[in-house]
Amino acid sequence: MTTWNLEGTRTHLFICNGSSCMRKGGEEVTLAVRDEIARLDLDRQIHTTRTRCNGRCQDACVVIAYPEGNWYRVDSPEIGRQIVRDLEGNSIESNKIYHWVNGEMMPNLAASPPEGIRKDSAVKK
Repeated sequence: MTTWNLEGTRTHLFICNGSSCMRKGGEEVTLAVRDEIARLDLDRQIHTTRTRCNGRCQDACVVIAYPEGNWYRVDSPEIGRQIVRDLEGNSIESNKIYHWVNGEMMPNLAASPPEGIRKDSAVKK
């Protein structure tokens, strides 16, 4: 098992590779994100992890950036590449579905995310 030295890492990208995201190009998005990181020589600053379902299947494919706390809807490998560049200051607000505002996760109204299942609606009373 590989153990990465994460010293110097500024951003951790979680790339959903759950079944819905994989059907919507998750493998291609993963490869594009990792290729863009390498192309820009950002391997020491940006770490990636493939995840399983992140719970936003209707937004497939989903990429999450931390510590920024931004959740992105990724329609194509090019959008994945733009996310890597966005971390350097170029904005792609239209694909950012959630972000942190005053310490709380909020939908990005510029992206008009589709309504998901609310966690509190799953609790039976």
